[in-house]
Amino acid sequence: MRIIAGRHRGRTLRAPEGEATRPTAERVRQALFDMLWHAPWGGRTTIQDRLVLDAFAGTGALGLEALSRGADHCTFVEKDRAALVALRANIGACREEARTAVLATDATRPPVARVPCGLLFLDPPYGRGLVPAAVAALAAAGWIGPGALLVAEMGLEEVLDLPGYEAVASRSHGAAKLHVLRAPGEPC
Repeated sequence: MRIIAGRHRGRTLRAPEGEATRPTAERVRQALFDMLWHAPWGGRTTIQDRLVLDAFAGTGALGLEALSRGADHCTFVEKDRAALVALRANIGACREEARTAVLATDATRPPVARVPCGLLFLDPPYGRGLVPAAVAALAAAGWIGPGALLVAEMGLEEVLDLPGYEAVASRSHGAAKLHVLRAPGEPC
């Protein structure tokens, strides 16, 4: 597993042993970032200079890919100890300590945000209904900025219903389905 594009292109990322973490496949990340970059509702400004939140971060591949492509800062939220070790190693390998923060906590019980984010990735374990719970908790804690883009990776059969959020895209990739939603409000 490696970073696909940008300043860290080709950098190999470490994954923890075992089944607890399911990193997003390179081809799915490539498709996602192509969509964010080139879709009519997207563009370079969806990533560049953005504050990013990578919830259920695992290896940090999504957030590190965003940093590699020009995001300003990424906060990673992860509670699994083995994943945290890999995540911190990956941040160090990319020399991104100054532009990252790691919160060793549950994304469904986040601390209050200092500043809201404009791009959020949610990649929880499939089939547990964690995306709606995390979005509600993140919104209540101030992590979701007005008009922010939320990218949720879920199992193919899972349905996502988030009242007030505009579905802008949905794509299937093998056993995964990517949902891209826009939060209420005008982007800053």
